[in-house]
Amino acid sequence: MTSYSERLTVPWWAWPASLAAAAMLAAELAIGAMALRQPLTFVVAGLVIIAGLLAVGRIRIRLETGTPDPAAPDAAAVLRVDDANLPLTAIAAVTPIDPTERRDLLGVYADPLAFVIQRPWIGGGVRIDLADPDDPTPYWFVSSRHPDRLAAAIEQARAGATRPPAPDRPLSSG
Repeated sequence: MTSYSERLTVPWWAWPASLAAAAMLAAELAIGAMALRQPLTFVVAGLVIIAGLLAVGRIRIRLETGTPDPAAPDAAAVLRVDDANLPLTAIAAVTPIDPTERRDLLGVYADPLAFVIQRPWIGGGVRIDLADPDDPTPYWFVSSRHPDRLAAAIEQARAGATRPPAPDRPLSSG
């Protein structure tokens, strides 16, 4: 069951700006090469730009809290960022990061072993410190348009994952 989902798409203004840049590039190619003075040159340049924008905006963040299936009570809660998976049991702390803190975290105070999914057009993010001392990755940084909501969802899912299991039979009321 997914309790949080976000896609890190490119902003709306990137589409017209990129298509304008593709048109200018195609025009430059057409000026320099007589064989490229075809409408097909502009179509191909536009398709390449569209494919690139779709590829850059494909990153998805999902917080899966397991299945509500009683047959599988051990379904682990996991944070999925693109193709990376982090079990919630491996998380020590979660901190929402604002744009100023992000600049410091990814710049001056950056750890080269950190796992980073960063999109420059997204100001905020979440720092996820790991609990495993044997893991060389000290923390994850994930860009998010809603860092407070993502951090709250992770903390809520962690609290639910550490809740003791329900008893097999109802407790008697005495």
